Amino acid sequence: MKHTYQINGLSCGGCIARVKKTMEAHPDIEKTEIFLSPKGKTIISMKEKLSVEDLQKQLNKLEGYTITEVI
Repeated sequence: MKHTYQINGLSCGGCIARVKKTMEAHPDIEKTEIFLSPKGKTIISMKEKLSVEDLQKQLNKLEGYTITEVI
């Protein structure tokens, strides 16, 4: 299942690499694609649909980032 999100707080390729690694460390996340254009657009492939709260909890392992679902 692929779902689209917006991650705020990204400013460079290094940020994207850290966030991608952190998100993919979650056992239910198979793949994370993060784009600089449009800035922060994120597509996450999951085994099971995780809530935005669950995704934010995973993202909170890093400081300064927030995630919202794009509908």
